[in-house]
Amino acid sequence: MRHLTKLGMAVAALAATLGTATTAAASGGAADQRVDGVIVVAGSTCTWSNARTSAVPPAALTVDRTTVNKPGGNLACDGGITAALNNNPAFTFDDAGATARTDLIDITGQQSFISCRYKATNLVWDRDGTTRKYVNRAFTATKTSGSFLCPGSVATPAGGASMLFH
Repeated sequence: MRHLTKLGMAVAALAATLGTATTAAASGGAADQRVDGVIVVAGSTCTWSNARTSAVPPAALTVDRTTVNKPGGNLACDGGITAALNNNPAFTFDDAGATARTDLIDITGQQSFISCRYKATNLVWDRDGTTRKYVNRAFTATKTSGSFLCPGSVATPAGGASMLFH
């Protein structure tokens, strides 16, 4: 059961990762509509790099899930967990408030033969200083399908995820 709770937490944390952002403007480079993400939860780390976005913050944008998920992307988690993004999350940015919002993140995680699908809505992210890096505020993702062994919901603490738009 501990591993299934870990799976649920990793899936929710991956959802959190998809809602954060940073631009290359902080390093002086030109933005190329790409995004990298990292999340560490319950001892497992999930990462991806160079996923495509539809625009550059602060413009509203979506993240192309086909460039996050394998085979087109390189999403990988350690600890025996695999994950896949089921939607193209939409983000809006409030520069004056130093926040970003994500409408919906829909993630499926799998460990061995157990699969769990979770959705989180209306996520809020806080910008890190003057960069385009955002970290998640605490949220709860709700199980929408999967094994009875999957937790019904999983909580992700504030700051459990970050992303880099470049």
